[in-house]
Amino acid sequence: MTIATPRRMSLEDYLNYDDGTDTRYELVDGVLVAMGAESPINNTIVMVLLGVLGSLGIPFYRFATGHHIQVDSNKATARQPDLIVHTEESIQAILKEGKMLRSEMPAPLLVVEVVSNSDHDRSSRERDYFDKWTEYAARQIPEYWIVDPSAGLVLVCVLVGAAYQNVEFRGNEAIVSSTFPALNLTASQILKAGQDGEVNQ
Repeated sequence: MTIATPRRMSLEDYLNYDDGTDTRYELVDGVLVAMGAESPINNTIVMVLLGVLGSLGIPFYRFATGHHIQVDSNKATARQPDLIVHTEESIQAILKEGKMLRSEMPAPLLVVEVVSNSDHDRSSRERDYFDKWTEYAARQIPEYWIVDPSAGLVLVCVLVGAAYQNVEFRGNEAIVSSTFPALNLTASQILKAGQDGEVNQ
């Protein structure tokens, strides 16, 4: 849903915007776009990934939800991924900046988007599969994961040169990540997010 404002918002306007609700917004061509209500499974998927990736020895302070990343495209100015795994350089940069990981700052190690209502909301699906795919590649983020519960799919996008190369994982297929070679996790364990019991590591 697009939110009408009296004028196109600047990046600083966006960062300081507060409508008194918990609604998440991204800034698209100067206009606020509400991300919509998250399904409970989406939030649980993010927590499962945080726990599993954290068990690989990544310090927990390098994980973030709610951090903004500046992107440069004709579709958006700022994105707010569902989960970010920072590098040491990118977490220090955003903590020092205070509001956003700006274009000139180091890129994070991984961003994850959990597709919301992908079987009902075409715009949400297109943002995650097409718009953000291009924007995050241009931002030189090494890996971008798209987790799509409705499609039963985990798409791991690995940056090669200026674009991502994608590998699909479904069911009991083990996720392969060049960024996290010690990862021991199947697509099903992510997509079901503990619905069949705990995720064992």
